[in-house]
Amino acid sequence: MKLQQLRYIWEVARHGLNVSQTAESLFTAQPGISKQIRLLEDELGVEIFARQGKQLADVTPIGKVILERAGEVLRQVDNIKLVADEYRDERTGLLSIATTHTQARYALPPVVRKFRSAYPQVALQMHQGSPAQLVELAEAGEVDFVIATEGLELFKNLIMLPCYRWYRDIIVPEGHRLAQIGAERDLTLADVAAEPLVTYVFGFTGRSVLDRAFQAEGFKPNVAFTATDTDVIKTYVRLGFGAGIIASMAFDPAVDRGLVTVDASHLFAPSVTHIGFRRGTFLRRFMHEFIEWFAPHLDPRTVAEAVARPTGAARAKLFAEMELPVR
Repeated sequence: MKLQQLRYIWEVARHGLNVSQTAESLFTAQPGISKQIRLLEDELGVEIFARQGKQLADVTPIGKVILERAGEVLRQVDNIKLVADEYRDERTGLLSIATTHTQARYALPPVVRKFRSAYPQVALQMHQGSPAQLVELAEAGEVDFVIATEGLELFKNLIMLPCYRWYRDIIVPEGHRLAQIGAERDLTLADVAAEPLVTYVFGFTGRSVLDRAFQAEGFKPNVAFTATDTDVIKTYVRLGFGAGIIASMAFDPAVDRGLVTVDASHLFAPSVTHIGFRRGTFLRRFMHEFIEWFAPHLDPRTVAEAVARPTGAARAKLFAEMELPVR
């Protein structure tokens, strides 16, 4: 059994069983990949992939188990490389992050600026997507960290650590009915439900918290427009599509002229943003520092203690009494 063979079956599975695409991504020839997969199957005495003619059609049940083990081996190989990189030069490397637009646009810039100043020789990559897309990137080993708020049940194979709480504001054009009400008293859900709403697509940036709040009070909100991008939401609020509901940190009065916000922290429960990584990941010094700059309570000792906890529930107990920062 060769490490290259494990890499081939892993990449073929990741490319949807398309051997041609796999060959292109690995800069090798398709026949060579097919031959090595057959040699591995012959050595193991089982078929990893089911076939229709010469085409790979599916992953066999035993193939799924083998692929899972192959992924673990390949991740450990990557960790060995990271250990060597850290020993050779702790100030160079690559840090890849997957997150949503709101985090990338409003939460991460100060941290990235500080990180870039401290580690100018570390290349930074940032991927944006839905929670499901972030999971795929992390589980495929394409990113080091995932930063997300929604869909945490999808991240069961990652170690997810709470970073900070955040609240929501209603955002409307100046002079809007909700702005006038908010100047006199606290808004109610009935006030908000009476307006067409512009907010996040379900599965993004705490949207599920909004839905639960309205349902609990028996309201069915009129969601007129949804988007994954907070700046897009602001644009359509300006166009009169409705009242926006956004993360409080996403409003800047110096930039968002013509719009005003009304506090909605009493209407919707706060959300918690988490940072996550694959179990067994070797965290280089610059990775630890990035985590701590993003969430100061997540110092290396606390992270190590969280990693040692066997389940997500056990990690939740570790942070249960901890007061998280608010943004």
